[in-house]
Amino acid sequence: MRSLSIAGTGMLAQQTNVDVISNNIANMNTTAFKKQRAEFQDLLYQQVSRPGSSTGGDTKVPSGIQIGAGVKTGGVYRINEQGALTQTSNPYDMAIQGRGYFQVTMPDGTTSYTRDGTFQISDQGELVTQDGYPVQPGITLPQGALSFSVSKTGLVEVTVAGNTQPQQLGQLQLATFMNESGLEARGGNLFVETAGSGQPTVGSPGDPGIGTLTQGFIEASNVNPVSEITALITAQRAYEMNSRVVKTADEMLATTSQLR
Repeated sequence: MRSLSIAGTGMLAQQTNVDVISNNIANMNTTAFKKQRAEFQDLLYQQVSRPGSSTGGDTKVPSGIQIGAGVKTGGVYRINEQGALTQTSNPYDMAIQGRGYFQVTMPDGTTSYTRDGTFQISDQGELVTQDGYPVQPGITLPQGALSFSVSKTGLVEVTVAGNTQPQQLGQLQLATFMNESGLEARGGNLFVETAGSGQPTVGSPGDPGIGTLTQGFIEASNVNPVSEITALITAQRAYEMNSRVVKTADEMLATTSQLR
């Protein structure tokens, strides 16, 4: 009985759906988190009678008999819409408005990318992430720095004791990708490029196609709790209906086995 295996694929698909939704809900307060959605595809069909096949002479079958084998997960994609900006009053925090990722140097020398602008200063005066990874290009505050400011275009300036004129430290840059959904998530709010994302295009904030920076703010998660709960209820109902199909098929098989 095909319905047993078909309903089984439906239950597995909804289980994946619930996994994705639960991860969204768990990260509803994660800085710059981007929600995900699961997409599904129908499986191959058994062609009992092909549409358009001849039944004799010029007569053709209009629709045929095609029996589906169920459903599978086609992909889980990331929705990269802008999250709300939350003020922190921390001068080292930065939020990206628009497209772009901060570049971070990992311990092995590779580059990762993040939208989490929760930055701090290391014991050497470097601008680093919460895990201590340096931000590219490197920004190092001098001894005696009294103030730290970042313009919307990424220009970093400090005021040093004994000098009333701001001192320029460098220019922050952002990376953009042709396909942001193709980035591979590594945890810790970090991503790495893949063949699916394409190579990064690096530019200054405010350049065409690149967002701007807002100092003293961070980007909140773009998860909408109401829509996620609605999607969770829908997935739960779909799972229950597929389990009901399994139960019904089992009862039908039990009836068959009792025939004398």
